[in-house]
Amino acid sequence: MFITVLILLLIIAAALAGSSFYFYRVAVARADKSFLRRHPDLAELGASAEKNGESPFTFNKEWWNRQAFVDWSLTSDDGLRLEAYYLAANRPTDKTAILAHGYSGQADQMGEFARLFKDTLGFNVLIPDARGHGRSEGKYIGFGWPERKDIVDWIGEVLKHSGKKAQIVLHGISMGGATVMMTGGEPLPPNVKAIVEDCGYTSVKEQLSYQLKRMYRMPWFPMIPATSLVTKLLAGYFFGEASALAQVKKSKTPTLFIHGDADIFVPTRMVRELYASASADKSLYIVPGAGHGLARTTDPAGYDREISLFIGHYVK
Repeated sequence: MFITVLILLLIIAAALAGSSFYFYRVAVARADKSFLRRHPDLAELGASAEKNGESPFTFNKEWWNRQAFVDWSLTSDDGLRLEAYYLAANRPTDKTAILAHGYSGQADQMGEFARLFKDTLGFNVLIPDARGHGRSEGKYIGFGWPERKDIVDWIGEVLKHSGKKAQIVLHGISMGGATVMMTGGEPLPPNVKAIVEDCGYTSVKEQLSYQLKRMYRMPWFPMIPATSLVTKLLAGYFFGEASALAQVKKSKTPTLFIHGDADIFVPTRMVRELYASASADKSLYIVPGAGHGLARTTDPAGYDREISLFIGHYVK
């Protein structure tokens, strides 16, 4: 009887280990994420992209291709070469926006936001490829947690370039939104004047648990804890520590929270929890009818107005 139970437990453990490594490869490892195009919660985003002949979050490609970008790079504290695009404003300014793209994206998918900050708001713009994305090195995706330190490093690069009078705004969408919120919980120089987060999640653990249930009809336990352990071994972090919710509680940087009320990929309830937990100056902008990542597409005038008014309180 004991042997039978032991064998059964070993079989279960082996199956769980195999499944957790599979989920790590699907969710965390740097790999093709084209399966997301078939995700039912991103149907509206996919339809918008198909209509524009572009991939999700990619807009204004013709505008992007006309810009005189300068390549920036740095080496992260764990030895990765990270790449970014820098674009000077139309007129000399000490204002710079650092833009953070979403999961499985890359810098050029922030074209519409780069255009907003440069042409409408008069900012210099820095758009990094996150680790594990685009031209940057990295074998895994950190969902914003290790990336927060990378953004701190990019802030340092802006200060070297623009000097001690630099005024910096962080803006991120989806995983980029979580990244800039997580960055806000770190000790930042006073040059960082405001954060704009668009459809970011409360924590990696909660977001992956939510998607595990929606995509695979599976409970969060034991798969999430098991995959979290694999992620700690292979990527250096547990899902539980990667919390935007914990970081906004510590942040001293004014933050604008943006979300669509039709977002079911990162459910709208998350932004309400984030906003309620934020300790710094804050504002909340919920866009009626907007799905995931489509707040500006749904209400471009309102989106631009809210950002302009919010950062105008802190950037002079």
